[in-house]
Amino acid sequence: MPHGDRDRRVHLDTAGLGRMPAAARAQLTEWTRHEDRHGPHEVDEHVHHVVRPELDARLAALLGAPAGDTVLSTGAADAFATLVPRLPLRPGDRIWTTPYEGVANLTVLTALRDRARCRLEVVPLRPDGDLDLEWMAAHIDDDVALVSVAHVPAGCGIVTPVEDIGRLLAPYRCLYAVDASYSVGQLAVDAGRIGCQLLTGDGWRFLRGPESVGFAYAAPELRQALAPYGTGSLVVPEGARVVGLNAALAEQEDAVPAGDLAAVLRTAVEETPGAELIAPGRVQSGIVAFRHAGMPAGQLRRELAARGVTVGKTVAQETPLYAPPGRAVTAAVRVSVHHDNSARDAARFAEALREAALAGRGHHAVPRAVRAAAPAPAALAARGGAVAAPAAGLRAVSAGPVAGAGAVPAVRGPRPRRTAGRRHLALVSAPAPDGAA
Repeated sequence: MPHGDRDRRVHLDTAGLGRMPAAARAQLTEWTRHEDRHGPHEVDEHVHHVVRPELDARLAALLGAPAGDTVLSTGAADAFATLVPRLPLRPGDRIWTTPYEGVANLTVLTALRDRARCRLEVVPLRPDGDLDLEWMAAHIDDDVALVSVAHVPAGCGIVTPVEDIGRLLAPYRCLYAVDASYSVGQLAVDAGRIGCQLLTGDGWRFLRGPESVGFAYAAPELRQALAPYGTGSLVVPEGARVVGLNAALAEQEDAVPAGDLAAVLRTAVEETPGAELIAPGRVQSGIVAFRHAGMPAGQLRRELAARGVTVGKTVAQETPLYAPPGRAVTAAVRVSVHHDNSARDAARFAEALREAALAGRGHHAVPRAVRAAAPAPAALAARGGAVAAPAAGLRAVSAGPVAGAGAVPAVRGPRPRRTAGRRHLALVSAPAPDGAA
């Protein structure tokens, strides 16, 4: 491999933080300096009169949403946490989530369940890891008030068939929420075709904008449901971050897909002795997750970084209801590609992974995970579970078992590091009250 290629750093962590386009970084820098020298008022006027009309139009085109139906937020999780708790659910209603739900949204759903005294059910998976749409079709009814689905989860590359789910839910009264944090910018996301009433996304991943700026699409049905209760204190980002996101979306309009580089990365993992892919489901995205039998994920990430390849790490707490078949996984390496990556980048990763695996032969084997695998749907149906998030002041206990579905199981794990612009809240078990199932 030419020496120059080895000196160039390869960025394969777009799912964690996208590499900002030069034009977006320049705009972010320029307006940050302007605000520092002249105060925020001129920047706010520029954002209000010039940037927001452009950004609103770009978001509408990106999400397949009518103009004016999108709002800015400090992130997808923050928008979800502000809007969803105000939904007027009541006892007897059911909330559906999935094993791929992110911890921040799961915490919100658990709190909503407790406030409304309704039921929170986990849609089971098929043996191949896909959501069981046949189960959904058999159990859907008008008592299902809210369905929350991650288009692509944080911990692996599965693509959930959100449009199929939308068609299945369309005849019923339920509101449908889709978390597109890890899909928008790498996959086509069309709120109209999906049929959802809430779609949330982050601007700093595959859209490659600044951190702590995201957005939400709110359909008229959702706004009508929230009208008597208000939208709460939705924190709207301002200033240079908004300018930076607008510039990043302008670059996104010209983006040309680089091909299925993720398939090349998966092949590299499969050909590395000791590496194990975490790839449930039949359809995969540009995210590749794996673990290595002889090296902890953090160490492997550092070994790759030392060889000029930047990758990410994902931990079990990000999707606490999901555990791959076989050994439970507490941490895994996460590799993610964008249209600005190349076949040369994939080759660099493959070579670096082989070298890192050889360098790690002297390490002790990775210990078995301390977190138990999520119970199978049948086991979940046989018992209730308890979930709490002490960091958010929540104490949540399941309303009891439901035939064919599972209550949210208890999860234990170390509290993950808080990262700016991203929310990772640990869920720990809480004792069920006397008489609870």
